[in-house]
Amino acid sequence: MTENTKNLLYVQTSDAPERQYSPLVLAQTAKAMDLEATIYYLGMGLKILKPGVADKIKLGDFPSVGDMIKQTLDQGIKILVCEASKRMLGWDTVELIDGVKVVGAATLNDLVLEADGTLWF
Repeated sequence: MTENTKNLLYVQTSDAPERQYSPLVLAQTAKAMDLEATIYYLGMGLKILKPGVADKIKLGDFPSVGDMIKQTLDQGIKILVCEASKRMLGWDTVELIDGVKVVGAATLNDLVLEADGTLWF
């Protein structure tokens, strides 16, 4: 991506099944439009990232959320996880799906300041 590439940030705060697809579809669409996309999981959204959980969510004719997450990561879209949210959930040690990166809470502030647009789910 060049210095002039637009950057979109999608923040997932929910573990509700019907709210899982939007940030993944939009991030993949942004990538197809040659935009930079990042998904940041916060709060209850982290529950989806435990191994096997996203694989059990499938709505309509979409692939499972697990498959959507894998496609997103395979496209080079970063999925970040809030360390403070891990602690809030009481997860001192937790196994999360491969490919996600745990980052500090200040990272979200930095991402919002750097983004050309931010959408929350």
